[in-house]
Amino acid sequence: MTVKTETKTYLNYINGEWVPSSSQHVYESINPANKNEIVGYVQKSTQEDLDRAVDAAKKTQLIWRNLSSPARGEYLYKVANSLEKNIDEIAETMTKEMGKTFVEAKGETARGVAILRYFAGEGMRKVGDVIPSTESQALMFTTRVPLGVVGVISPWNFPVAIPIWKIAPAIVYGNTVVLKPAQETSVTAARVIECFHEAGLPGGVVNMVTGPGSVIGQGIIDHPDIHGITFTGSDQVGKRVGQGALARGAKYQLEMGGKNPVIVAEDADLDLAVEATISGGLRSTGQKCTATSRVIVQKTVYNEFKEKLLSKVKEIKVGNGLNSDTWMGPCSSESQLNTVLSYIQKGWDEGATLLHGGNRYEVEELKNGFFVQPTIFENVNSSMAIAQEEIFGPVLVLIKVENIEEALHIANDVQFGLSASIFTSNIGNMLSFIDNMEAGLIRINAESAGVELQAPFGGMKQSSSHSREQGQAAIEFFTSIKTVFVKP
Repeated sequence: MTVKTETKTYLNYINGEWVPSSSQHVYESINPANKNEIVGYVQKSTQEDLDRAVDAAKKTQLIWRNLSSPARGEYLYKVANSLEKNIDEIAETMTKEMGKTFVEAKGETARGVAILRYFAGEGMRKVGDVIPSTESQALMFTTRVPLGVVGVISPWNFPVAIPIWKIAPAIVYGNTVVLKPAQETSVTAARVIECFHEAGLPGGVVNMVTGPGSVIGQGIIDHPDIHGITFTGSDQVGKRVGQGALARGAKYQLEMGGKNPVIVAEDADLDLAVEATISGGLRSTGQKCTATSRVIVQKTVYNEFKEKLLSKVKEIKVGNGLNSDTWMGPCSSESQLNTVLSYIQKGWDEGATLLHGGNRYEVEELKNGFFVQPTIFENVNSSMAIAQEEIFGPVLVLIKVENIEEALHIANDVQFGLSASIFTSNIGNMLSFIDNMEAGLIRINAESAGVELQAPFGGMKQSSSHSREQGQAAIEFFTSIKTVFVKP
C-alpha cells in the first residue's frame, strides 16, 4: 500500500501557463527504487486539455515561424542555461522517478544542455540551395518551411535527452510543439519544461499535456491540427502511430525497438569487449533501445570471454541510484520488472542455460523496489524468444559461432536493425561488418549503446520509419522543401 506524503502536484503547461487538467484528477509517480515513495503527482488529462494545447500551438505557430531562425536559436541558448543551472535537481528527479543512477542521470541532463546549444546554432545554418535554371534570366532556389504543429510522444528511459532532441530542432525550424511525456517520467518532463518557461519562450511555442497514451497519445495521432508526429517507444505502439498519421496525411517519425548484437571476434581485445558488453548491455538496467542484448562470440575465445564477463558482472553493485556506490538501479516500474522476469522464465523454458542472476532481489534494502539481478544465459540459439524479442532489461544472451560469416548471419537474424558493434583488430572483419550489418548505427571496438548528438540516429527494418533524428539530419523531418522560381 502506497503511503501518501506531502508531495508536489505538477500541472500541464499550455500557452505559457501552468494549468490543471479539466478532469481534476491526478496520478502518482512512484520511485522504482522504493515503491512507498511518491515522487510527485501529475495531471490525468483529457481530450479537452489536448485540444487547448493544440489550439495554443496552432495560433502561436503563425507568429513563431515569422521570427528569424537565429532569434529562435537564442531562446534555445536560454533554455540550455536554465537546464544547466538546474542540472543536479533535474538529475535527482530523474533518478527518483526512473531509477537510473545519479551519475547517468546527470550525464543525460548535461547531454540535454549540449543538444539545446547544438540546435541553437542550427538557427544560423543555411536552409536551401540555388539551383541552375534552364532559363538564363531566372533564379531558382530551395528553402525550407516548418510543418506547423508537431506532436512529440517521448519514452520513459531518457526523459530529458529524448524530448529535448525532438523539441529543440522542431522549434528552431519554426514549428510549435505539444509534448506528451511517458506517464512514468512526467515529473521529470515537467522539470524540463520549467526550463523552457524560465527562458521566456512565447506562450504556445512549447506545450505539455500529461496523461494516458490511450487518451493523449491517441489524441495526438488523430488530431487534424497536428501536422507531424515524432515518436520514440515500442514497435507495437509505433506502428499504431504510423498507421494513424498515414490515414490522415500527417508526417511521422518513428524510433522503436532494438535487439542489438555485439560480435566478439577471435582477435578482439577481450578485456575491452567485456567492458563494453557490460556497459552497453547493463547500464541503465538494460533499458536503452541501443542496449547490447545478444553477445555473439567466436568459439576459439568463447570460454575465456565468458569467464571474464562473469567475473566482472559479479562485481556489479545494484541499489538505489542515489547511492554513490550503485552501478545499476532498478527496473523503471513494476510492469517492466514483470516483463523482464517473464523473459527470464522463457529462457528457462526454451532450454537456455542460466549462468548468472535470473531472480528478483529479496534482500531487505532492495525488496521495496523493482530490482532484478543482472542475468546471463548461454546455450542460446537464434530462434529463442530471448534472442529475438526486445527484453529492455539487464539480460544478456551468449551465442557461440564458428566464424565471422556465421556471426553476421545471426546478428542480422532478427526483425530489428537499430545498433550493432564488433570487437576485432582485423580490417577485413571491420569492412565486412560495415558492409553487411543491417543496422542504422554501426560501432567498431565500442559498445552498441553510444549515440552522439551531432550525428544522424535511427534504425533499419522494424526499428524505425527509416527517418533519422539528431544532427543536421533533423531538418529533414521537421521541415518541408519549397522550390522557388523567380523570373523578372
